[in-house]
Amino acid sequence: MSIRSICYDLDKMAKLKVITYPNPILAKVAKPINKVTPEIVKLMDDMAETMYAESGVGLAAPQVGISKRVIVIDVGVELMEGVRKSYLIQLANPEIVSSEGVIEWEEGCLSVPEFRLKVKRKAKVVVRGIDKKNKEVEYIAECLLSVAFQHEIDHLDGKLLIDRVSKAEKDKYLELIQKMAIL
Repeated sequence: MSIRSICYDLDKMAKLKVITYPNPILAKVAKPINKVTPEIVKLMDDMAETMYAESGVGLAAPQVGISKRVIVIDVGVELMEGVRKSYLIQLANPEIVSSEGVIEWEEGCLSVPEFRLKVKRKAKVVVRGIDKKNKEVEYIAECLLSVAFQHEIDHLDGKLLIDRVSKAEKDKYLELIQKMAIL
C-alpha cells in the first residue's frame, strides 16, 4: 500500500502535466488567491497527486500551468531510522514572514529535469498561508522543509532554480535536454 492511498481518494484526483523550462508561464509571478474554493481544493489535491507521481517533494501551481499562488509540499516525517511518514502541506498565498541562518542544499526541480544545483537558502523560515479550510496557518520550517518552502515560493515569484546560473550554463542545459529528447 502506498502512502498516497492512505491519505487520498485517488479516484477523485488527477495527475496534471508538469510544465518544464523554458515555458514562459514559469517566469511569471503567480496571482494571489482571494478564497480557497472547492476548485482550489481540487487543484491542491491534484497537485499533490502529481507531486507524488513524479517523486517530488514540492510543487507550485505554475509548474502545472496555473498562475495561482498555490503550493504543495511533502518532505515526510522520519518516525525512526529508515521509516518515514507522509506529511502533506497544501497552502494558498504562502509567504515567508521571518527567516534566519544559512543552509546549503543540493536542489532539483520537476520543471528543470536532469538539473541539480547547490543553493544557499535560509536555514529556518516561518511561512504563513491559507490551508484547504480557508484558515490562516503558520509553519516553522528547518532543513529540507525550509528549503522546499523557499523553492516553491520562488516558483510563485517566477524564479527557477536554473535562473541562478549563467546564460552559458542555461544554454548548455537546453542543448542537453534537446539531445535527450532526440534519443
